[in-house]
Amino acid sequence: MEEEEEEAMLNKEEEEDEEEDYNIVKFQNSPLRNRAIMVDEVAWRLKNGDLMMRIEAAKEVRKMVRKSSNYNSKSAVRCRFAASGAIEPLVSMLNNRFPLSAREAALLALLNLAARNLRNKTRIVSLGAVPPLVEILKCQTGNFRELAGAAILALSSAASNKPAIAASGAASLLVQVLCSGSVQGKVDAVTALYNLSISEEGPKLIVDVKAVPPLIHLLKECKKYSKFAEKTTFLLEIISSSEEGRMAITNVDGGILTLVETVEDGSSISMEHAVGALLSLCESCRDKYRELILNEGAIPGLLRLTAEGTSVAQERARTLLDLLRYSPPESRLTSSELERIVYDFAAHVDGTDKAVETAKRLLQGIVQKSMELSFSRVKIRASSCTSSKIQST
Repeated sequence: MEEEEEEAMLNKEEEEDEEEDYNIVKFQNSPLRNRAIMVDEVAWRLKNGDLMMRIEAAKEVRKMVRKSSNYNSKSAVRCRFAASGAIEPLVSMLNNRFPLSAREAALLALLNLAARNLRNKTRIVSLGAVPPLVEILKCQTGNFRELAGAAILALSSAASNKPAIAASGAASLLVQVLCSGSVQGKVDAVTALYNLSISEEGPKLIVDVKAVPPLIHLLKECKKYSKFAEKTTFLLEIISSSEEGRMAITNVDGGILTLVETVEDGSSISMEHAVGALLSLCESCRDKYRELILNEGAIPGLLRLTAEGTSVAQERARTLLDLLRYSPPESRLTSSELERIVYDFAAHVDGTDKAVETAKRLLQGIVQKSMELSFSRVKIRASSCTSSKIQST
């Protein structure tokens, strides 16, 4: 799955409000003045026209944004439409009293106005777009429902919008899209759920355990070091905090194995979340989950993680290795205990005859990785100090 798919239909990079204001002025005082007049005419039809005029005007909004020649031009058009009052009538057209053709045209127009524009996203939500979008997620199927999911994704990237979206019940409906939508719909749903889960306001989002099978499947298919894998493992770690979630991960074919593979091949962030999910399993019931994790060959990845992961990942890996020992953990993992874990693993893989040789090779690899990482950090610090001295002279 390519990383370009992760951000769905929209690029969620935000513009500063000052840049938006500048674009409006630039739009009014440039050769694009004729287009500004066209925007105002389209906005007038949205507010005052009959049904057919409003549908055609909504389609025109989308066309004018998409056909703008470059980034600055697109941004100026979005800002001008907002300034002309086009957003409110478009939001009103999402209501189910309008025919499907009108709602779809309005939704596509709003998607294009929201892209790369923080102020427009905030306006769309403040004008009441979330309830009708939730209704579309509830009542519609196929492409129209997935367009609503893409809209929720776009709007959820604005921090101020997250509490309202989370309180609307959209999360459970996004899980339904995750379970039965197209690949693009599922990607949108994952990213929207991730956005809502990292909200600093309000209660923490509870993700339905029904999300586990499609999340595991998507994690299997994507690159473990991708941004999408980071979001997927983040959601799986959240779900693993409940017993239902832990059972769901265990019951999915290849669920634990996929997390183990992410510990081995993921980015620093996805490894941290993956080992967090595995640790949650083992901490909840060591006797139940220990063998399941060991049988998937978790030890090598965990050993490497103790040397080169983030500080959080290293701590989690050491704690999990403690729990995976044959005797119950009673103290912090020491060097001798680490050697015992490596020896036990080597004996399990290559037999007791070759265990010492294999364990020695594994430990040498861990030490080498640790030394390489330490040397790299020293070089970075030295380079930083040199740069600071040069700048101060």
